[in-house]
Amino acid sequence: MTGPANPSPAALAQLRRVDDTIRAADFATARRLLEACLEHAPGLTAARQRYATLLLQHFGDPAGAAAQAAKLLAAEPKNAAYRAFRAAALGQLGDYDAAIADYEAALALAPEDARLWLQLGHALKTAGRADGAVAAYRMSLTFKPGGEAWWSLADLKTVRFSAADVAAMRGLVQSALPPAERAALHFALGKALEDDGDAASAFAQYDMGNALKRSTLRYDAGELTAYVARARTLFTPAFFAARAGLGSTAADPIFIVGLPRSGSTLVEQILASHSAIEGTMELADMIAVAREAMGPGPFDFNAYPGALADLDGERLRTLGEAYLARTRVYRRAARPYFIDKMPNNFVHVGLIQLILPNAKIVDVRRHPLACGLSAYKQNFAAGQPFSYGLGDLGRYYADYVRLMAHLDAVLPGRIHRVIYEDLVADPEGEVRRLLAYCGVGFEPGCLRFHENRRAVRTASAEQVRRPISTAGLESWRPFEPWLGPLKSALGPVLEDWRGGSGDF
Repeated sequence: MTGPANPSPAALAQLRRVDDTIRAADFATARRLLEACLEHAPGLTAARQRYATLLLQHFGDPAGAAAQAAKLLAAEPKNAAYRAFRAAALGQLGDYDAAIADYEAALALAPEDARLWLQLGHALKTAGRADGAVAAYRMSLTFKPGGEAWWSLADLKTVRFSAADVAAMRGLVQSALPPAERAALHFALGKALEDDGDAASAFAQYDMGNALKRSTLRYDAGELTAYVARARTLFTPAFFAARAGLGSTAADPIFIVGLPRSGSTLVEQILASHSAIEGTMELADMIAVAREAMGPGPFDFNAYPGALADLDGERLRTLGEAYLARTRVYRRAARPYFIDKMPNNFVHVGLIQLILPNAKIVDVRRHPLACGLSAYKQNFAAGQPFSYGLGDLGRYYADYVRLMAHLDAVLPGRIHRVIYEDLVADPEGEVRRLLAYCGVGFEPGCLRFHENRRAVRTASAEQVRRPISTAGLESWRPFEPWLGPLKSALGPVLEDWRGGSGDF
């Protein structure tokens, strides 16, 4: 965000201090400094910009960020950057009609801004307006050819690229682009070549895209392995029995966990088609609550989940209520239950059990080679650093299965598992079992989930707007010759992935 500002020397010094605390990842201090600054100088644009960004990016408070953007716009109504920032915040709140309106207003002020066209395309895609999204992505390419726009077209999963498109991408990938942009182009080319039936050439493009993406990220596969070992030691039947009945008594949340590209968006769409259940999005709030549970200061993953043993009943209840308060802003319908579909929350199942013992937990699982390859072909917008190496993917999947098998053993019947392949084979039977677990009656609309026009913010957005199909079940097989590293890393889990004995 940018905008005019004429801060005094004292204010400049305060802003430098804020910037130092942000660089040190001390966001709580930065927030206090900015709030104090704005209390004394509410017209200080530079401070309000930083405050709005901090709320959105580090405190998971899109409502607060949107309110700050509204104040900035009140002073500068023709500032396209402020308009786009508010649109991003409104999108996180799930108000896509308002977000699209803001993006369109920003583009009226800056019609040749390729980034704004790209952001509008993302909002249109999420809202189910695929044709508009394609047009917006194409407009972005008109003003600035780049990998992200080409990948965004590919990520719709419904666009077939022309020979001219492929030629344009091949030419662009040879140019001097940053690694992330070139990576996006390789992923898009992989999709184009896969659609043409050339698995070998497609996989080569996916491989190049993953290598480039991996070069921009830091990932240590051993961190999850070590976490699973700590969790298996801490989370025993006696540990949970000693804390039974603590935490918040609310039964509102339905957590959908698992791995990306496992079918979790499909399960979410099915549940969100029930009259008693509201779909939201992939919420970061349980991650924020986990950080809060660990106390002040930077989050120490190596101390998690061990520090949970020190929390008393009052603290557990407070954390459960804090999660409910944080997520209330995403609940736009008067329904008794809502979905939090953050796949990576599988690492927080123990915390969920402690602070929200009546919440439902649905684990969605897909064949490891199908799930692993699908993730390897996906250029994620953020996160999922394990997905850019086949060996890392296999190890991550195996650690996930090992953790969930342990939780099944110490909390028998607590977690409901949906196997994607079983759901495709017997939709009604699996949906009935899922709804029974969630404590709601069967509704035929859950089998017509593709008619639900709700916004969907994942890579599967267009796929879940079509009926269930068996077409994708074996889509990994043409690529099997190149999946050796994935198979090796999976080890015994390759055969024992459905339930998992945990003894591996």
